[in-house]
Parts: sequence; C-alpha cells; structure tokens
Amino acid sequence: MLTVGDTFPNFKLKAAKAGPEGLNLKDPFVEISNESDAGQWKVVFFWPKDFTFVCPTEIVAFSKMARDFADRDCVIYGVSTDNEFVHVNWRLNHAELKNLEIPMLADIKRELSAACGILDKNEGVALRATFIVDPDGIIRFVSVNDLSVGRNPAEVMRVLDALQSDELCPCNWNKGDDYLKPAA
Repeated sequence: MLTVGDTFPNFKLKAAKAGPEGLNLKDPFVEISNESDAGQWKVVFFWPKDFTFVCPTEIVAFSKMARDFADRDCVIYGVSTDNEFVHVNWRLNHAELKNLEIPMLADIKRELSAACGILDKNEGVALRATFIVDPDGIIRFVSVNDLSVGRNPAEVMRVLDALQSDELCPCNWNKGDDYLKPAA
C-alpha cells in the first residue's frame, strides 16, 4: 500500500460530475486525471461499492464539507470501482446523493485502486481508504478503514489544516490552537 512520502499514482478516470444543482443528464460525465486541479491539495477517498449503506453517509459528509475544503485550496475526489453510469444511477435514486458537490470517479479497471494498494483481497473492491495529496503530488496522509466502518471527514480536514500549517501540531490540535514550540 502506498504511504506518506510516496507519489500519488497517475490516473485518468471518467466521473459523474459534481453539481449542487443536481445532475445535468445531457452532460453528466467529466474526465479527471492526476493533472486536474494542478497546484491544489487533493483529498482522494475510496469506497467499496455503490448502492450500499455506509458509503453514502461518507460521500454526503465529504460533499457537505466541499466548500470548506475548497477554502483550503483542496479538491475532493470520491472513487469506487463502479462505472460512471452506476454512479449517475445511484445519484438519481438516492435523495442525499442528487446534489453532490464532489465528482464520483469510476475506477472500473481497478488500476488506481491497485496502484494505491487498496484492493480488498476477498471482495476485489477498493477498501475505505483516504489519501491527502499535496500540490506536488506527494501523499501526506493515508487512512484505511475496515469495509464496515465509516470515516470522519472532519478529521480529514483537521489533518489537512495541520499539514498546511507546516508547524508541529500536537494530538487533537485544531486550526487556531497553539503549535508546539521546541525548547531553544
């Protein structure tokens, strides 16, 4: 599995577009690559399968925080091994997913999931993994949960704030808290 300090893999995937006004069914797809949103921080989070139970809770939570992440020059990409048509169908049939503010990337060949080392050995789907990638494409944070346990987007934002501070941040540090100062 890729870890902190590794370069996030190159990728080019189709995605169901983000859209706070809902999906435009005349033009629902976009291509997103590692070069998209160049110069910005990225949160790339993977979920196992569409039309499941834990996944939409996380996707919606990340979407609700998309503007807060954008205020930090950070984009959010959600990824699963389902195709872009399944993503659109799920959005059309799940009330909370209709107006997502984040794109849903389709890793149907499992190339990105495999390159990240996060394919579940038994199910062949992406694990519930989260990567924070800096503007230079370097992974600065990785977290992987069991398939049955959702993650906390507020914690991902807390870690992003700490990473962007470029300071020593103690346990449970939050933006605005004091940094650690080594003795001189």
